[in-house]
Amino acid sequence: MRLLVVLLPWFIRRRALQALFGYRIHPTARIGFSWIFPRELVLAEYARIGHLNVAVHLDRVELGAHAVLDRGNWITGYPSADRRHFSNRTDRAPVFVLGTHGAVTKGHHIDCTDRVEIGAFTILGGYRSQLLSHSIDFAENCQAAAPISIGDHCFIGTAVVILGGAKLPPRSVLGAMSLLNRAFGDPGWLYAGSPARPVHALPPDGKYFARDTGFVT
Repeated sequence: MRLLVVLLPWFIRRRALQALFGYRIHPTARIGFSWIFPRELVLAEYARIGHLNVAVHLDRVELGAHAVLDRGNWITGYPSADRRHFSNRTDRAPVFVLGTHGAVTKGHHIDCTDRVEIGAFTILGGYRSQLLSHSIDFAENCQAAAPISIGDHCFIGTAVVILGGAKLPPRSVLGAMSLLNRAFGDPGWLYAGSPARPVHALPPDGKYFARDTGFVT
C-alpha cells in the first residue's frame, strides 16, 4: 500500500497520506518521490521534501515553514515502542525536526535513534555528513543514545560527523570534515577540527546570521 501511495500524483498522495496515516501536511507543502513514513509527520507551509529521501522507524518528522530536505538523504531511527534496545532510556525520542527556513542538502545520513533537531535558518550543507545519535555504552554493555542539537542560523560544512550529546550553539559554523562530539555553549564561533574546538569568533554583524529567508543567493 505504501508503495502505491508513493507513486500517486502529489495532489492525490497528500490526501492519501492524511487519510491513511493521519499526517498533517499543509496544502502548500510538497513531498517528491521519497519513502517518508514516520509514525507522525508534520509539514508546515511551503515545507518541501525532494526526491529519493528515506525517513523510517521514527516517531515523528517535523519540518517548519519553508524548510527543505533536498534529495538523497537517509534518516532512520529506532521506534520508542520497541524495548529490545535502549530500555535504560525511557525518555528517548526518535524524532527529526528541521526548523523554519532550515535546509538539509544532498546525500546525508541522519540517525535519529534519539532526537535530532536542526534549528531555524540553519543549513546542513555539502555532502556525506553523518549525524549519529546512538552508540555503545561500554561500561554498562548496552546500547546508548543521546540527542543532537544544532542551533538557529548555523552552517554545517561538508562531510562532518556529529555524535549523540553534541550541541552546536546558535549563529555558529562547523567546519568541513569536523567531528563534533560534545556540547558547546558559546554562540557566534567557528568550530572546526577532529574533535571540533572553537577556532575564532565570527563577525556579529554577518548578514547570514540575521537573514529572514533560508535561501542564500
